Amino acid sequence: MARPVRIDSGPAGRAGKLPLGRSAEDVRRRVEALEKLLEHAFIVPGINQPVGMDFIVGLVPVAGDAIAAALGAYMVWEARNLGMSKTALARMAGNVGLDWLVGLVPFVGDAADFFFRSNTRNLRIIKRHLDKHYPSTVTLDQRGRDGR
Repeated sequence: MARPVRIDSGPAGRAGKLPLGRSAEDVRRRVEALEKLLEHAFIVPGINQPVGMDFIVGLVPVAGDAIAAALGAYMVWEARNLGMSKTALARMAGNVGLDWLVGLVPFVGDAADFFFRSNTRNLRIIKRHLDKHYPSTVTLDQRGRDGR
């Protein structure tokens, strides 16, 4: 049995655990945690817009976009291990590739990271697959429609 690792403290101060197993439920929890880290980790004061590490590391020219793309590619790799279709994997890779390509353009890429959330789109594709093929992993989404 895989041992969970600590990733952060929850709102009640208790440590959240990230499972390392291969089950669909473990994969769901990992990709949800990664998407939250990459897209919704912080709230920008004044405009109340969530941003994540994808936006922050994207501020570093070239290397930041490569790191963000590598983290996005990890989600695609997890999807591949779930046995998702090649069409879904191609859509996901296209989302990551478009995010990386636009991110290479100074200033425009930073603004695009603010509005085009490739990891959120990819999480939606993975969840759709998991809900259909592994219904026991379905969880209630606690965030509202606006992503908060």
